[in-house]
Amino acid sequence: MTAKIAERPAPSGTATPPRRRRRPRGEGLSTVLIHLELVLVAAVVVFPLLWVVGASLSPGDGLGEVSPFPSEATIAHYTDLFTETSYGRWYLNSLYVAVLNMAGSVVLAAVCGYVFSRVKFKGRKAGLLSILILQMFPAFLAAIAVYMLFLNFGLLDSLTGLALVSIAGALPYNIWLMKGYTDNLPASLDEAAAIDGAGRLTIFAKIILPLMRPMLTFVAITQFTLPWMDFILPRLVLQSADKQTVALGLFNMISSEYANSYTTFAAGAVVLALPITILYIVLQRYLVTGASAGAEKG
Repeated sequence: MTAKIAERPAPSGTATPPRRRRRPRGEGLSTVLIHLELVLVAAVVVFPLLWVVGASLSPGDGLGEVSPFPSEATIAHYTDLFTETSYGRWYLNSLYVAVLNMAGSVVLAAVCGYVFSRVKFKGRKAGLLSILILQMFPAFLAAIAVYMLFLNFGLLDSLTGLALVSIAGALPYNIWLMKGYTDNLPASLDEAAAIDGAGRLTIFAKIILPLMRPMLTFVAITQFTLPWMDFILPRLVLQSADKQTVALGLFNMISSEYANSYTTFAAGAVVLALPITILYIVLQRYLVTGASAGAEKG
């Protein structure tokens, strides 16, 4: 008769070593390929930035001796930028347009996105379809119409008028963006607040608007960035030298056939990136997904 050998229990206090999980075949290779791809993308993005920064620190005005790591670095081009040109005025003009564009776009996109998402009214579908069609046409196709409107309403050579046109041009896209985001927010939040006696304005301001924060942050960053690099519209409506934006001023530095200050242009490009970078660093914590994941519980 064969006796069964009972397994001895592990001594108390002795932890059983965990079994090592076997890696699927090819997992290590895929990880290496993913890291190589990330390094390649980072190199493609960072290398041009190094060239711009290196050019701004290189001596001379031409591109012949420019390198990402200049041996004789100098900040003379940054000094010339503010002493020999009107860069400070261009910078303030662009900052004014950018802040006005950002504030107006965020307010209008939030309100219109909420209305089209939550409020049922006659002509809602036709309005959404019209906005969708307007997005298909590039903004510069309306350049002549914008110029005539500016001429008739006395807005030519006006930074405020330029900001208003920038807000209106991006509004269709921003409305659809905010409408789609608001559609994903639980409708039961509105219903629960309405049962408690809250009106639409209270529901929007105290419930929906805080949940819109990630997408509003995205709209704020994109609308703040656009005026700094916009060239066609400012070129069309701005005429005075003291009303020029950074894009126009930098273009004039390299547009002349006999006076091309490429290194000073590079210095201006580096300084131009500072407010955009600072704004992104300040607001990036709000760029999160699933902001309303815990808003509705049992």
